[in-house]
Parts: sequence; C-alpha cells; structure tokens
Amino acid sequence: MLQTSTPTAEGNTSVSITVRPVRAGSSLAGNRLSRATPWIVLGASIVASFALFGLLAAAGDGDFSLVGAILVGAIAYVVVITIMSAAVEGSRQAMDRFITAVVTGAFLLAMVPLFSVAITVVSNGVARLDGEFFNSSMRNITGEGGGALHAMVGTLLITLAATIISVPLGLLTSIYLVEYGRGRLAKTITFLVDVMTGIPSIVAGLFAYALFALFLGPGVRMGIVGAVALSVLMIPVVVRSSEEMLRLVPNELREASYALGVPKWRTIVKVVLPTSIAGITTGIMLSIARVIGETAPLLITAGFTASMNYNLFSDRMQSLPVYVYTQFMNQGNPAEAFIERAWAAALVLILIVMALNLLGRLIARWFAPRTGR
Repeated sequence: MLQTSTPTAEGNTSVSITVRPVRAGSSLAGNRLSRATPWIVLGASIVASFALFGLLAAAGDGDFSLVGAILVGAIAYVVVITIMSAAVEGSRQAMDRFITAVVTGAFLLAMVPLFSVAITVVSNGVARLDGEFFNSSMRNITGEGGGALHAMVGTLLITLAATIISVPLGLLTSIYLVEYGRGRLAKTITFLVDVMTGIPSIVAGLFAYALFALFLGPGVRMGIVGAVALSVLMIPVVVRSSEEMLRLVPNELREASYALGVPKWRTIVKVVLPTSIAGITTGIMLSIARVIGETAPLLITAGFTASMNYNLFSDRMQSLPVYVYTQFMNQGNPAEAFIERAWAAALVLILIVMALNLLGRLIARWFAPRTGR
C-alpha cells in the first residue's frame, strides 16, 4: 500500500491518496501468455490431429480425411488455448480467447466455399479465355471454337437498361420515404419494398413477360423485357440501401440549410445527396452485381440466340448467365468444347461482378465527404 499527500490551494491542508497494487494473477491485469503461444498451440494441435488420423488410416479404419483432421485440430486448439488461458490469465481473458477462436474459425469456414468456387471456376475456365472467345459469337458454330461476345454485349446492354430504369425510381422513392413520407402511405411503401426484396427472380421474369405479352402478344422475347425483369429485382435493393444512407445524414445539416432560407428540395439536392452519395453509389453497384448473374428471368424474357444483337427492342438477346446454362444443357459433339465455353463464361461473369464491386469501392472513396481541411 502506498500513501502520498498533495498540497491544496487553501493552504497547508493535504489530501492523502492510497494506491493499492493489483493482485498477482488477477483476471484484469496480471500474467499473460506470450504472443507466440497461440500459434504454437495451433501448430501442435494440427500436427497431433494429422498424426492421429494418419495412424487410424494406417490401421485400416478408412482413408485419411484432410477435412476431418483440420476440424479436429481446430477443436483441440480451442479447448487447449481456453484451458491454458484460464490457468494463467484468468477467466475473463480465457473467455475472450475462446470467443476469438470461435469467431475466427467461423470466418475461415465461411471462406472455404468461396475459395473453392473461385479455384474451381478459374482452373476450368482460364484455358478457354482466348482471343476467339472475346471477339466472336456462336453463329454457325456447332462444335469447337466460337465465343461469347454476343452474350457479353447482351449482358451489358440489358444490365445498363435495368440500371437506367431502377436507379431513378429507387432513389426518388428513398428520398420520399426519408424526407417527405409520413403516416400510412410511407409505411405501406416500406412494407411493399420489403416484400419485393424477397420475390423470387423467376416471378419477376414472369411478371415482365406477362406485361409485354399484353401489348405485343405471347411469345415476345426482347432485351428490354429482360431489363424490366431485372429492374423489378433491383428497385427494392436500391430503395433500401439509399434509404439507410439518407437517414445517416445528420439533421443538423438540414436544419442549418433551412436556417439560411434554402428550400427543402434544394437542401436535398445540394446537402443531403452530396453527403450520402458515397453510400448510395455503393448500394447501386451492389444491386447491379446482384442482378447481373440472374438466369431464370432472362431465359423467360430475353431468350437465347447464337448471333449478335445490339437492339434491345428487337428479337432475342443472349446474356452470359443464359449462355452458361445453354452451353451446359445443350452439349453437342465434342461435349468438352461446350463445357469449356460454359466455364469460361462463368469466369467472365465473376470477373465482371468483381470489377463492379471494386468500382463501387473506388467511387465511394472518391465521392466520400472530406472531413479535414
């Protein structure tokens, strides 16, 4: 125990302060495991698990299971590191290490299918990514050769048209809900948007087909019909993401603008939207990435073709998701050529989605409001 005294401003009066040292082995402060200990325990757990599974396989109890060995090693690590931390560091730090290990394990487990899909698509599709694949269509091609240029152009045109339809409608709806909407009407719109978020994609395709069939007759297949189907899926995503971004704008900014006599519509255009433009742009990019890989609605509305088509309002139009589907389902001779084209188109589609996500992050960074001087 340590006692100190300090003079006060009133004169010679002193104040005594008692400082008690932290008890050794306390759960709040005390002994700690070294930084290398968790890694050593993890390595030892994995090695022991591999050795155990190897002995079981050698004894004739089955083949060696890599996944099983990793899972058993991870579980052993969680148990051992928790027990060691409880003995050395106390219960609080032991619980912290336990939760950290469980969360990290869940993250790694969630990443396994992602890496598995990426590795599978790249390994099967990269061999067919040649010049012919990017500068030719499937017109008059019944076997080897050909490309997916018509599908790439169709995907870009249909997605662009869907974006032009969805973004203004979704953004204006979110502005109404945040800035103007009150009472039952706003609640009804929010409820309907939430319902639309869960609509199956094939239902959106059937809706767009039925709508155009009323005016153009049954059997209509055009790129614009596919764009309308995709816009039905995009609009609720744009509305919800933009609404959340608009609600994050501080009310103090709006009130300051109103105090200067600026009307509400100009406050929205000059203050609210520029402040939230980064998040809105990210939401729009994510909505595009969400619909660009849809197959069912485009198969119903835009159909498929082997030729180039640049006109959204005339004839069938091919898209990458439908191209992958048709190449896999309508295998000819040799079948390997059709499968290779399907894998290559799937890889191109993944690359496009990745590029859209990166572009969204870059745009969000460029348009983010500057906080410093």
